Amino acid sequence: MNRIMYMAGVALAAMAISSCDEDTLTIGQSLTGNADKLDVTATAYPVATRTIVADSVFTLSSTCYLGQIKDPETNTNVKSEFTTQFHLLEYFSIAPEGKVLSKYNDMAAADSCDIILFLNSPFNTADSLQAVKMQVSELLNPMEEGMRYYSNYDPAAHGHLRTDGLRKGKMFTYLNLTDPDSVRAGTYYYDNIRITLNEPYTDLQGNTYNNYGTYLLQQYYRHPEYFKNSYTFTHRVCPGFFFEITDGYGFYSEVSDIGLRTYYTVQGDTSVVNTAFTIAGTKEVLQTTYVTNDMDNIRNMAAETTHTYLKSPAGLFTEVTLPVADIMTGHQTDSLLAAKIVFQRINNNSSDDRQLSIPPSVLMLPKDSLTTFFENKNVPDNKSAFLTTFQSATNTYEYTNISSIITLLWHARTQGLAANPNWEAEHPDWNKVLLVPVTYTTTSSSSSTPVSMEHSMMLTSTRLVGGRDNPYDPITINVVYGKFFTK
Repeated sequence: MNRIMYMAGVALAAMAISSCDEDTLTIGQSLTGNADKLDVTATAYPVATRTIVADSVFTLSSTCYLGQIKDPETNTNVKSEFTTQFHLLEYFSIAPEGKVLSKYNDMAAADSCDIILFLNSPFNTADSLQAVKMQVSELLNPMEEGMRYYSNYDPAAHGHLRTDGLRKGKMFTYLNLTDPDSVRAGTYYYDNIRITLNEPYTDLQGNTYNNYGTYLLQQYYRHPEYFKNSYTFTHRVCPGFFFEITDGYGFYSEVSDIGLRTYYTVQGDTSVVNTAFTIAGTKEVLQTTYVTNDMDNIRNMAAETTHTYLKSPAGLFTEVTLPVADIMTGHQTDSLLAAKIVFQRINNNSSDDRQLSIPPSVLMLPKDSLTTFFENKNVPDNKSAFLTTFQSATNTYEYTNISSIITLLWHARTQGLAANPNWEAEHPDWNKVLLVPVTYTTTSSSSSTPVSMEHSMMLTSTRLVGGRDNPYDPITINVVYGKFFTK
C-alpha cells in the first residue's frame, strides 16, 4: 500500500514538471528511502485528431431547447424543437365537481387553459425582440418509454401527431412584452411563452368541449383512474404536445420549465374562489428534442484538416487517436503513473456578436462506447470516461490524468489479440476516444460531481488545434512511468 501511495504522489509531482525531463530522474529517490528506489521517466508522444460528424445524438433529456437561428459559421439554419409529456404529482386531486361553478354540457367546465414555457439562457439577448412563430400540436400517441429516441427523430414523420387534433399557432419574442413592466420587474420573474388553449376542442371519441381545460376537468370527473399516475394520464388523457418552429430566426433558448394550466372557479365556504391546477412537463416524464442542421455544411466542416471542431447541438465531435501501443510497448513491467493531454482552442476573431458560445464542458470517452454511455445514463468515472471544463485563463481543455484509459485500452487489445490474431483489424477504433460537448447536473450548487449527463443541446462551437494538416505545435500526450527497484 505504501508503494501505491508513493506512486500517487510521484505522479502528481512528475506531471507538474513533465516538461523538464532532467528533473524527473531524481524524483523517485527524493520521495522514497534508500532501500526502495523509484525510477521515474517522462515521455511525450504525438497524438492524431480529426473531426467527425455527430449526425444525431441520444436525446431523452431533462432540458428542452426551442428556436431557430442562422449559424454565423455556416450561414445555414439550426433548429431545435421538442415533445413533452406531463407529470402528475402523487395524490393529484381537484375540487369536488359540485363546487365548480362553470358548466358545459351539464358538467364542470374550465374558465380557461394554457401552456406556459419558462425560458432561460437565450442564444443572444440582442435578438430578444425578434419575432418567431411556432405551432403546438397534440400528439396522437405517446412517445413510449424504453424507446431510444435520437435528435433526428421527427415526430411528425413517424405519425405521432394527431391530424384532426389540437393545433395552435403562436407568434412570440424572447422578451414577453405582453406581461406588464411591473410584473417583469419582479424578483422571481422569468421570460415565458404562453399558449392559450381556449378554443373548442374535440377528443378522439368525437366529444366536444368549450376548451381544452374543460376536457381535462370532465375526464377527471368521469375517469379519476386516468389520473392515478403519469403513465395512465399520458395513455388515457393527454399523450403530450410537439412544439415546432414554423417561421422566424434569432430565437433559441433553453425551456427550463413547462406547465399545462387549467383555471376554474369554485364555491368556497364563504366566497367564490378562482383556482387552478398545473400539470408539469418535467424530467420524470419523457421529453425528446428534434434538431435540424444543414448536414452538407456540417460534413464540409468535418472535412477541414487544419483544425478540429466541437459543435452542438448534434453537430461535430473531435476524434483522438491515442498512441496506446507506443506508450505501452517496452513498458509492460512499469507502472503508468500519469498521462496528461491538453487541447488548445483556436480563438475566433470574428466581430459578429452572434457567434456561438464555447462548449463549457467536454467529455472524453472511448469511441465505441458513445452510444451505450448516454443510453445507459452513465456518468464519468475517471477510469474510462473523463470530464473537463473550458479553462479561459489558458484557452484550453485539459485532461490531467487519463492513464487508466490507456491501460484499459491496452488490456483490451492484448486480450483480443490472444483470442483472435485479426482482432485489431476488426476493431479499428480500439485506441480512439471522442471529445463530446455535454451538459450535466450535480447534487447541489456546491458540488462538482455529475449525477446525470446528457449531450449538449446548447448552441456552441469552437475549433481546436489539431487535424491532419495542423499548422500549430503538434498535440502530445505527456506520460510518466514509474518502476521500483532495490539497490
